[in-house]
Parts: sequence; C-alpha cells; structure tokens
Amino acid sequence: MDTKVSVVIPTFNERDNIGAVISKIKHLHPGFEIVVVNDGSTDDTASVAHQSGAIVYSHPYNIGNGAAVKTGIRKATGDILVFLDGDGQHKPEDIGRMLELFPEYDMVVGERTRGGQASFNRAIGNQVYNWLATYVTKFSVKDLTSGFRAIKADIAKSYIYMLPNTYSYPTTITLGVLRDGRSVKYLPIETQKRKSGKSSISIVKDGVRFLMIIIKICTLYSPLRVFLPVSFFMVLLGCSRYLYSYVTEGRFTNMSALLFTAAVTIFMMGLISEQICQMRFERRSSDRGVRQFSGDINRRES
Repeated sequence: MDTKVSVVIPTFNERDNIGAVISKIKHLHPGFEIVVVNDGSTDDTASVAHQSGAIVYSHPYNIGNGAAVKTGIRKATGDILVFLDGDGQHKPEDIGRMLELFPEYDMVVGERTRGGQASFNRAIGNQVYNWLATYVTKFSVKDLTSGFRAIKADIAKSYIYMLPNTYSYPTTITLGVLRDGRSVKYLPIETQKRKSGKSSISIVKDGVRFLMIIIKICTLYSPLRVFLPVSFFMVLLGCSRYLYSYVTEGRFTNMSALLFTAAVTIFMMGLISEQICQMRFERRSSDRGVRQFSGDINRRES
C-alpha cells in the first residue's frame, strides 16, 4: 500500500507480551509505524517496547486505556490507524486482511467469535451491548467492544473529543462513526489466549460504564431512539392505570393523568433534543467544509 499505516498499541504492564507483538508486526509489515503508548506501567513495558523497535510514549501515571488510545491518535502520523491490544490476544496477521478493505470502508473492526470472548459472562454481556447498539444505529453491530480495528486517521482524530479515558472507547467510536453515516465493515477474526497476566476489565463496573456510554451516545446522536420508547412506556402505564381505576373505582384518577402528562412531556423533550442534534450536525458539517476549503486554498498557494 502507498498509504502510510500507523499501528497504535495501548499498554499497561505488558512486559511479557509486548515484545513479541511488536516483533511480529515488524516482520509482517516492516514499513509500518508502530506507536506504543505506555499508560503508566509499573514494570519495564516501555523499555521492552523501545528495544523491540517501537516509538514509545509514556504517561506519568495510569490514566486509562482510552486515554492511551487518544495519545496514540494524536502522535501517530499514518493515514490509516490500526489499534490492537498489547497482550498478544490479537493476531498481527489479520492487519493485512483489514487493510485490504480500504479505502472502500472508513473503519474495519475485528469481529471475535463467541469462543474468542474472555468468558461466557463477558460474551453474554457483549451480545446485549451489540443488540442495543444495533437498535441505536440501525446497523447490525456484531462486536461493539472489540479493540482490534483499523480506521482512517482523519476520522479517528475528529472523534478524540468524544472518547472516554476508559476501556469503553471502542463503544464510543463505533457508535459515533455509524451515527455519522460512515461505512463500517466487520471482519471475523480468531483471538488467542493471553500469554501471561489477566484482564483488568471488571464485568460489573465496566459493564455499567459501557451501558451508560451507549445511552449517552444514543441521546447525543439520535435522542428520539431513547425518548420515544420511554414515552410509549409511560402511555402504556397510564392506560393500564386508567383501566384498573375505571374497573375498581369507576373514575379517571390523578395518577393516570400524571402518567399521560409525563408521556407527552418526555415526547416533546425528545423532539426538542432531535432538533438540537440536527442543528449540531449541520454546524459540524459546515465547519468541516470550511476547513477543507481553507486547506485546499493553502495547498494551492504553497
């Protein structure tokens, strides 16, 4: 490929794994830029990565996996960015398969098989997230939380401000790209067991965080997808309450009135949010067009 590719690897205490990952990438793709972001490791991950031939940037303390990814996006110079974990679970051989799908697609995501999930509980949780994300984006999301992906650099940079500092960055960037009308391709991959150490992701803590990220991104990009079901649920509650009170008391109660009023209020809030969302998109598109036009003029003058 003539396009420059940067491989971004966020790491935290991966001394035993990172060297082999970097060596494999360099063997398969010697021309790729490899950027390792050491997120405050307490072992010698940074020195091992440097000795293996990667460009290393270190955080002074552990900020989070997402923060390391954001640092990698800022520092990488490639036109296409490839993200993968430094624990040896992702196969560098799959990078070439991903890059074959560019420039047709804006982002390519490695889709793990159910057997490739860390645990049965994690697999069930990820499937629930996939269903919710599919509902939000109206696109068949097959692996929302996969950290192995390739994306055009300009698109990744445009989403830095949205990405959290935690493990939920794949969720955010996936929903953002899809709701922004970008093209996404899921590529089936096989993952490997960690060679050493264990995952620091908490099923309960990070699971709740992933769920909140989905809800926040949903309300940011398509508010009615959240407000409308809630409004409809309140209508159903109001009808049920009215039917019960009519049968038992023969009258329309204040609780029924409150539920119907809440349903209308929530629906109207959804409409207002949808309008604000549309105005934000139009402004962002306009600003992007102005920047592109200015860039073209500067290039012509130079």
